[in-house]
Amino acid sequence: MLFNSHVFLLFLAVVLLVYYPLVAKDARAGKTWLVVASLFFYGWWKWSYLALLLGSIGFNFWLARFITAARGRGGSTGALLSVGVAANLGLIAVYKYAGFFAESLNWASNWGLPVPQIILPLAISFFTFQQIAFLVDAARGEAQTKSPLDYLLFVTFFPQLIAGPIVHHKEMLPQFGGIAATKISRNLTIGITIFILGLFKKVGIADEIAPYADLVFDAAAAGQAPTFFEAWIGALAYTFQIYFDFSGYSDMAIGLGWMFGIRLPLNFFSPYKAVNIIDFWRRWHITLSRFLRDYLYIPLGGNRLGVPRRFINLFITMLLGGLWHGAGWTFVIWGALHGLYLILNHGWRKLLPARAAGQPATRTGRALSWCVTFLAVVVAWIFFRSADLSTALTMLAGIAGVNGVAVSAEIARALPLDTASLGLVVKEQLSLLDSSKPVWLVIGLLWVVVLAPNTMELMRRYRPALDPSRVTMGEKGWVYDWLTWRPTRLWAFLLACVGLYCLLNLARLSPFLYFQF
Repeated sequence: MLFNSHVFLLFLAVVLLVYYPLVAKDARAGKTWLVVASLFFYGWWKWSYLALLLGSIGFNFWLARFITAARGRGGSTGALLSVGVAANLGLIAVYKYAGFFAESLNWASNWGLPVPQIILPLAISFFTFQQIAFLVDAARGEAQTKSPLDYLLFVTFFPQLIAGPIVHHKEMLPQFGGIAATKISRNLTIGITIFILGLFKKVGIADEIAPYADLVFDAAAAGQAPTFFEAWIGALAYTFQIYFDFSGYSDMAIGLGWMFGIRLPLNFFSPYKAVNIIDFWRRWHITLSRFLRDYLYIPLGGNRLGVPRRFINLFITMLLGGLWHGAGWTFVIWGALHGLYLILNHGWRKLLPARAAGQPATRTGRALSWCVTFLAVVVAWIFFRSADLSTALTMLAGIAGVNGVAVSAEIARALPLDTASLGLVVKEQLSLLDSSKPVWLVIGLLWVVVLAPNTMELMRRYRPALDPSRVTMGEKGWVYDWLTWRPTRLWAFLLACVGLYCLLNLARLSPFLYFQF
């Protein structure tokens, strides 16, 4: 069930109409209803995998209780924790990576292993990581498992179940334990506002730019060599598609949480404004970065064992972070690239201790740092989006100009440049992109992601999200103050118009990109 669908909006209305009368009388009844609704939401996609989700929850809940009991007796928890982590990773390995491993072994050894064709269970990476963190913290004495109902809701709460954020028990269980029917009007108003803004990002922006990315990448996958401008438009189109797709989902999840009086953690905060790759990862998929830091990077030794070991730990963490996103060598390379980017960034800070704060001193320096960071991210996205390594290499050849530098006549007229003096070949029509529309879309969206306030800044009066990475939401000047959301008639009118536009465009079903992970 997609957030951007009519059936989900109907589902949401029913859940809310039943939830508030129930929770007003009995909090436990309200939570039970939310669990039932969340399981229905998950099962709508594939009912047979509902048993897998419930089995995973039951196994981890009872194992956490055994771990807690063993710790209470002063016994060892290492064996139980090892069993739990191995079982959870084994579940992901079977359903998500079995085919990838078999294909890789066949390629390397010609063993001829059968390649299993398994449908990936929705959200398996998200709910598995949440529960691994819970088991680890139970072994540390930092997690308690008193209420099976609260634990069920912690894992299945439908606003975050499918594509995150990867919530932490310390943030969510206290909220579920104190759930109540209070401030209903305020919660619904703020929640609906954030939800509509997120829905517009998905329906009005991500889905509008997506066809241009698909056109170029699909052509490259089919063996066609995109020219310089076609490759850049395709790469930038995907760069903005995944930005607004993930930003939209993150907003919608936070808005849905507010509708039930629950604050979810911040997962996205204008990552394309970052002036270095360290800052990028403080802003992109924030809860995944937190998980990788707390449960992989730090246990590997973090930065405690010297600079060389720190860089190795960074690289391993990002390599596995890439593999978490998908079972394919393109995802591994994407993770490896970001690992190298982080190593270079930290190495640069070591060479220039005065820049350890991460912010270039001059405006020119900040602009140059932003350009380098953004271009590095775009190059990595090419691997992330490509169907295989051959497609990625074809796209890289295109953006390097190896496949020729040519523009269509319409694009040439739209560009504020003298194409002849630049040595550009002007053709009446290009094989892939001959319209100037994607050019203007890319230019416009670039300005938006760099200059416009994000949803959390628009709603900052209400602190709409928990902030696990402590991303600063400092003062932005009078323009941001003027744009800050307030419950006024003007805002209500604008949101009604945006909401109506989204409703009229929901017939074009388009899954969120992160649903596949």
